[in-house]
Amino acid sequence: MAGWLQALVVVAILGAVHVPLGDYMAKAFSTRRHWRVEKAAYRLYRINPNGEQRWTHYLRSLLAFSFGGILVLYLLLRVQAQLPYALGHPGVSPALAWDTAVSFTTNTSWQNYAGEATLGHLAQAAGLGVEAFASAAVGLAAALALIRGLTRRQTGEVGNFWVDMTRAITRVLLPLAFVFAIMLTGFGVIDSLTGWHTVGTLAGGQQAIPGGPVASWEPIKLMSGDGGGFFNANSAHPFENPTPVTNVIEIVLMLIVPASLIRTFGRMVGDTRQGWALLTVAGLLFAGGLALAGAAEQAHYHDAAPAAAHAAMEGKETRFGIPGSAPFGIAATSTADGAGGASYDSFTSLGGGVLLSAMMLGEVSPGGVGSGLYGLLMIALIAVFLGGLMASRTPEYLGKRIGKNEIRMVSLYYLATPAVLLAGAGIAISLPAGRAGVGNPGPHGLTEVVYAFASAANSNGSAFAGLSGKTTFYNTLLAVVMLLGRYLPMVFVLGLAGSLARQRRGAVTAATMPTYGPLFVTLATGVAVILVALTFLPALSLGPIAEGLG
Repeated sequence: MAGWLQALVVVAILGAVHVPLGDYMAKAFSTRRHWRVEKAAYRLYRINPNGEQRWTHYLRSLLAFSFGGILVLYLLLRVQAQLPYALGHPGVSPALAWDTAVSFTTNTSWQNYAGEATLGHLAQAAGLGVEAFASAAVGLAAALALIRGLTRRQTGEVGNFWVDMTRAITRVLLPLAFVFAIMLTGFGVIDSLTGWHTVGTLAGGQQAIPGGPVASWEPIKLMSGDGGGFFNANSAHPFENPTPVTNVIEIVLMLIVPASLIRTFGRMVGDTRQGWALLTVAGLLFAGGLALAGAAEQAHYHDAAPAAAHAAMEGKETRFGIPGSAPFGIAATSTADGAGGASYDSFTSLGGGVLLSAMMLGEVSPGGVGSGLYGLLMIALIAVFLGGLMASRTPEYLGKRIGKNEIRMVSLYYLATPAVLLAGAGIAISLPAGRAGVGNPGPHGLTEVVYAFASAANSNGSAFAGLSGKTTFYNTLLAVVMLLGRYLPMVFVLGLAGSLARQRRGAVTAATMPTYGPLFVTLATGVAVILVALTFLPALSLGPIAEGLG
């Protein structure tokens, strides 16, 4: 009952904000008016905010901004010891600084370190916090470029990256983060610039209690899709997530922008039915994952501990139990967030397999900030392409032909992430340095490795803790996978946007496949599931499925 109640509360909140927030974002990204603070930023960038960019120029701007962020964050982590509020922490080692800088700039938040034992407050706030805003804005910008490609006619221009990125921060992410930071502070999440406090315990000993600007970090950590924990325990830590009420708020934070952005898409293309169709696809996939994960964790196993607890409670916070932990895990892996409200390595084999499968879907239910929307649109394009083949006519989506060039871009988009993921996992398993980090033998050890590279390639950042990733080998290889998994798909997204923008808008006829009804929703949902099954079934069979059957 508690699980259903929490799910209903989350759905009710998202339902209440979906339309107004989605409409607001559509207006914010479409208006020609610029705020004063935005004009100051444009002068700093030395760009004309009213100028448009072709997709190649848009891509160069996006990559330059992102790689500049990697460099700045790397340097900040290396010189941490000389910065204020370092709390006595030394500079981060080169390999770990490289991995962390790439991780947070690519919106992945993979953490091969314990937050409170490694980083000071300035590195957390000015380093990771700033990149949480910036990386989410980059994902939003790529999605906006694809939307414009679908709506514009006979032009190679898809918008201005610097304007899209700036507006994403000033008009969407910052206001929402401010409001939710106040809410979380009111519900008990700590927020201070203090260091460690030594207090006496009831048993007569002493314990060090950490402080930090947690409530101001938590909303952007969750809302942006970055997901990196201020503390090592992430959102299972009582200072980050103290009550079931804050647990619900944090689940909402992971879903609010990706879900509302689907409404923004419907508004910007001038047909809200298209947005409702994609939202239904995302909702069906999310509900299926939640039902499977909840059932796997609630099942009464023959093992002594789960049988005694009437559920698989290992690694779960007793404050939340299964009803709070399973939805949090599915939300985290379905939204490219990667935050942890429980130990995912302690989920049952099948429950952990569901979390892994949610990432392998491409995180489209509803996905990351921006990346979830363009992932859903790629599924929609494959669906209309298959529908066109079955009807023996050229497929179209929103009046744009999906021809040879367009379907090539879509295919390369869908091949990029699995290729990077499976290649990285294969290298790790085949080399002694990779196998040395595997903490468990057999299928579970394989799942740990595949989960790590699925997390890195899909910009998620969650992990199975049994894998010891704090080595030069994993810091280096995972960072390369994060870079390729983040930016290769964006190349094909923006290339597709440019190709679509150059087309005329075709006339809708009786033979045009409707892309908003039950038939299309069923076809698109099936495409998403079948793509995962065809690509990842061998890895899933040798990992979580084999362990579960055993």
